[in-house]
Parts: sequence; structure tokens; C-alpha cells
Amino acid sequence: MSATLGGPREAPLTERAAALLPGLGLLLAVGYAGKLTEQGLTAWGKSHHVVLPNIEYVLWAILYGLVITNLVGVPRIFRAGVATYEFWLKLGIVLLGVRFLLGDVLRLGGASLVLVALELALSIGIMTWLGTRFGLRPKLVSLLAIGSSICGVSAIIAARGAIRAEDEDVSLAIAAILLLGAVSLVLFPVVGHLAGMSDHAYGLWAGLAIDNTAEATAAGAMVSEEAARYAVLAKTTRNATIGFVVLGYALYWAARGEGVRVGNKAAFLWAKFPKFVLGFLAISLLATFGAFSKADSANLAALSRWAFLLTFAGVGLSTDLRKLQALGWRPLAVATGGMAGIAVLTFAFVWTADWSGWL
Repeated sequence: MSATLGGPREAPLTERAAALLPGLGLLLAVGYAGKLTEQGLTAWGKSHHVVLPNIEYVLWAILYGLVITNLVGVPRIFRAGVATYEFWLKLGIVLLGVRFLLGDVLRLGGASLVLVALELALSIGIMTWLGTRFGLRPKLVSLLAIGSSICGVSAIIAARGAIRAEDEDVSLAIAAILLLGAVSLVLFPVVGHLAGMSDHAYGLWAGLAIDNTAEATAAGAMVSEEAARYAVLAKTTRNATIGFVVLGYALYWAARGEGVRVGNKAAFLWAKFPKFVLGFLAISLLATFGAFSKADSANLAALSRWAFLLTFAGVGLSTDLRKLQALGWRPLAVATGGMAGIAVLTFAFVWTADWSGWL
């Protein structure tokens, strides 16, 4: 009765759904504008016999979103719908499972697993060492290490309650991850091209070195659809470790009386596990046993691309570069130095594995 009389009334489902429509429309408009720009430039180049660089719609969608957010701003009415871009990302990854037979997932996942284990150890070690040397608050160091080693913002949010981090530390860690994720969208395709990396090797590198799943997927898609597939696979493998890493940090801080005490560790791991990974594997399993016709597979792949279209628009619309001023130089220096070190070392690992024929 108290909830009815004194508590806030939850809006009806139809009302909440309607509140998403303006933002969803904006995502679609920005994403489709990126697609039209790609197609228009390609058509113009062919009609005028001019060879233009093949700039994928991914970059255009992100750029348009960045311009809107940082020059105009996103009005409140659009924000709820724009925030759904992470849902479309997960849906796109699940549907992308139709492009992977289970044997491919196991083979590539095995190679990725070794590289992911190296990436996890390096990320945690480098961020912890740099954060300590620069005198950052211990829990901010933990958040940066967790975010850079697994899946960026999602990992930071998952760890927030487990280690009882302060809101300011959470905000700083998220801002650093997002800003450097935006920078990676520019640098990674350039480095991959100059290094002459194959789509396979480049996709694995992007999936290993870029923190947020959306940015890793986008960086792969800027090079090719094949590179995006491998980026998703490597990133999904990293995402699957989130429960173990967060559990380790929760136990570490609980032992010092500053974290949540974990009773049932299995329940904790399941609560933190990204369920969309299971969806990806389920679709892959169904595809392996011929559950989808060629037409069905093509349709699911097309739906995946549409989901990613909304995702990439959301990445741009959610990246506010003005937050750079609030970071301060020390957290930014630690995050930049750590992520640069991780990018260089994972590049060396992937290049060596590719050169040796292991991939």
C-alpha cells in the first residue's frame, strides 16, 4: 500500500515505449545518413571516374553523431532512445552468430582465448603500475584496470557496486574509456592499413585492444565486414571473463573491509556474465546444424547490420568530447599511457601469431 500511496508511480509500458521513439528515430536518421553518404560518394566517384577512399558508413554515422552531440547537443527528449544503442549492439552480435559455424568459433575462440589471457594480465598490470606511479586513488586505479582489461564502461559499471567505488571515480574512469575509445576509431584503421594487416589479424587486434564493445566492432567494420566479425569474436571472448575479473577485485577489496562480501561465488559469476554471449553461441549452434536456410541466414545477417547501424550512430551521439576538461591530467595520462601500451603489445602478439601461421 505504501508503494501505491507514497512511492513513485511506474509509467505504463506503452508510455515508456513511446518515450524511446524520438531517440530511436534519431539513431535511425543518423545511421542511415551515414549509409547514404557512403553510397553517394561511391556513386559520385564511379560516375566521374574518380578513385575515392572507401570510407564505410560506420565512420560517417559516428562523425555525424559526434557533430550533433558536441556542436548542438542532444535534447532530453531524444536521450532515452539514444541510450538503447547498447541493446542494438548486443542484438547485432547475437544475430552475427549466424555467420559463424561452431567449429569456427571454437577454433578462433581458442586462439583468441590465449591472446585474451595475455591481454587481461597486461592490462591489469600496466594500469595498476601506472595508476600507482601517478598517485591515483586506489579504487580509481582498480576501475581503470577493470575497464581496460574487459569491456570498458560495462565492466566499470559491473564493478562499481562490488568494490564500493565512489561516484567521482566511476565518472572519471568512464570518461577516460569513452574518450580514448573515440580516438581508437581514428587510429586503429590507419595503423592496420599502414602495417598491411589482414582482415583476420586486424579484427583480432581491434577486439583485443579496444575497450568498449561498440567501438571495437565499429573499428573492425571501418576496415571490412570480415574484420568486424573477428573483432566481435575476440571482444566477446574478453567480455565472457567479466565475472571472474570483477569477482577477483570484489574479494580483494572485501578482504580490506572496503568491498562487498561475496557469499555464493557461482551466483555472483552468473549475475555478472554477459548473457548476449550465450545468444551468440546459440545462433552459431543452430547455424552449424543447418537450422537456417540460405535466405534465413541472409536475412539474419541483414538484421545484424541494421542493428549495428543504430549502434554506430549511438556511439557518436553518446560521445561528449567536452568531458575531457573534467578528467584532469593524471587520470587521462594513466589511461592514455596504459591503453597505448596495451595496443602496442597486443599488436605485437597478433602480428607474431599471424606471421607464424597460428591464427
